[in-house]
Amino acid sequence: MSSSVGANCTELKQKYDSCFNKWYSEKFLKGDTTSDCEDLFKDYRACVMSTLKEKGIDKLLDDSRKEAPFPSTDQQKQEGAEKTA
Repeated sequence: MSSSVGANCTELKQKYDSCFNKWYSEKFLKGDTTSDCEDLFKDYRACVMSTLKEKGIDKLLDDSRKEAPFPSTDQQKQEGAEKTA
């Protein structure tokens, strides 16, 4: 497993990765889509977001999202329909 963007988040990342891999192989692939790792993910995400803010990267992400926002689901469906028409 790789390190996190912030050294202080690496342990949380490893715990989340381990939980996710176990859930994915033992439950999801057998049809159980109930996640066991949501709390770990929330903790890890909060740590990453804090680290990004400390490094000033959060502002860069916000700016890039304004310049090139992710297409909405409706927009993706419309573009897909146009390609098949």
